[in-house]
Amino acid sequence: MNIVFLIICYFCGAIPFSFLIPWLNGVDIRKKGSGNVGGTNVLRILGLKWGLLSIILDFSKSFVPVLIGRFIFGLDSWIPYVSLILVVLGHDYSIFLKFKGGKGVASTLGGYFALKPLLGLIFLLIWFPIELTTKYVSLASLLGLFISSVLGFFFDFKLGITFLILSFLSLYKHRENVKRLFLGTENKTDLPKIIKEKEK
Repeated sequence: MNIVFLIICYFCGAIPFSFLIPWLNGVDIRKKGSGNVGGTNVLRILGLKWGLLSIILDFSKSFVPVLIGRFIFGLDSWIPYVSLILVVLGHDYSIFLKFKGGKGVASTLGGYFALKPLLGLIFLLIWFPIELTTKYVSLASLLGLFISSVLGFFFDFKLGITFLILSFLSLYKHRENVKRLFLGTENKTDLPKIIKEKEK
């Protein structure tokens, strides 16, 4: 049962909502904007409605299975934590997209709220001020994930190590963004401005 559940978690994560929603609107998101199969890129290209839907679905595809795993196996088991890692791996390396995918931030956040909602809130409290002041989504995401993962160790070792693994996985997926940040060439994303422009 454990193995079957974990396999299901990978396939839940592999559902490429941030590809399917633009595709249903006649857009191949891999060829638009940053080319990333993620909710932020959908927001840039298709506007608030479809961007938020993509983010919510990417969030939910980890929140729901991980929450189920938490109630079935309990937090003393490693299963809920491993299930989150597999969901995010499914998102980042989707079998439906030839093992390509997004960067896993929304899916990781869904797991935060399923396992420790307080850490999810801490992530958001870090993410929003950094993004709105610097306009670097990548920087806000990486700092939010890293800081909240370190704080996870104060609650439970399994929580901390799981979130730290996902933080480093996101760092790897953001490696090109990190290079551009150091070079000062990273694209800025003015989310309020994008939302206003797309909704006119």
